[in-house]
Amino acid sequence: MGHLEFDIAHLLGTMVLVLSFGLLFQRRIFGVLRTFALQASLLAAAAAWQAYVQDAPHLYITAAIALVFKAIVIPVALHRIIKQLGIHRDIESAVGIGLTMLAGMALVALSMVLMLRVTAEADPLAREDLAFALSVVLLGLLVMVTRRNAVSQVVGFMSLENGLVLAATGARGMPLVVEISVAFSILIAFIVIGIFLFRIRERFDSVDVSALDDYRGEHR
Repeated sequence: MGHLEFDIAHLLGTMVLVLSFGLLFQRRIFGVLRTFALQASLLAAAAAWQAYVQDAPHLYITAAIALVFKAIVIPVALHRIIKQLGIHRDIESAVGIGLTMLAGMALVALSMVLMLRVTAEADPLAREDLAFALSVVLLGLLVMVTRRNAVSQVVGFMSLENGLVLAATGARGMPLVVEISVAFSILIAFIVIGIFLFRIRERFDSVDVSALDDYRGEHR
């Protein structure tokens, strides 16, 4: 692989990672959705670039799935759910933004150290892609842990899955059937989560998960 191909793949992976920090930084739910849509768009670009570099046409389908469903369909659907439910637009965090960002940087450093040591004999591009991907996965988990709003936790879960797809596209020879099954699993999970959010709103008049803790404590 030439230096240009390596640099472009490196840049796209870095931008996907940076937008994971954007999800941690955002305080407004619509800002979270826009950031996730941009991250999914860059993931699609990364998959398309890997398709070109690896001469793997099936990765173009992966890129199309990420662009259509993750960057457009899912954010638009969540946007409508938020408006229909009248969800509070500000996001409460269990931990302050500053501490959350520091924790995120620590997780990225840990990912880099682990992956670069474990994959010392692997292809340089694959090593860095896996390090970026693990960082995105861990930051998605951090979003799920630190955010109290159920919608932002859903976005954290989908961002985590973006990291898995980033790792898979960087690994040569990923079967198309796996990518399709992952895409449909996400769509099914999205449908279930949508129903779940409606039920929370109907029962508790809120999607703040702390309301569930309060309800559980009152009924012990």
